[in-house]
Amino acid sequence: QVRLVESGGGLVQPGGSLQLSCTASGLTLAYYAIAWFRQTPGKERELVACISSTFNQHGIRYYTDTVKGRFIVSRDDDAKRVYLEMHTVTPADTADYYCATDYVVPTATPTPLTRCELQDYDRWGKGVHVTVSS
Repeated sequence: QVRLVESGGGLVQPGGSLQLSCTASGLTLAYYAIAWFRQTPGKERELVACISSTFNQHGIRYYTDTVKGRFIVSRDDDAKRVYLEMHTVTPADTADYYCATDYVVPTATPTPLTRCELQDYDRWGKGVHVTVSS
């Protein structure tokens, strides 16, 4: 079965950096879009960043406005691992972070419908906590 396991969470100072990892098993990662979500008490999960499937969109990335220019999402299909680099972090980045994935049906011709921000994610990790504090 498909399983996602996050790692790399912890305490980081404002302005600092850290990297989260999501290790996948039970899938061929190149056919899956991968997303990073975060959640704080009292609100729904927020899509932070995602990376499109390698096969359909060759890893096209999406970032929400609040992290664009500070966070970087990347993938290593051979290692079945996705990363979220977090730079210049602020206390507002404090949250539980989750990785999620969705299989994207291969298409013979390119279509923007395969972009990662348009997918309905149905496989989730259990999450890791990130605290940004001095």
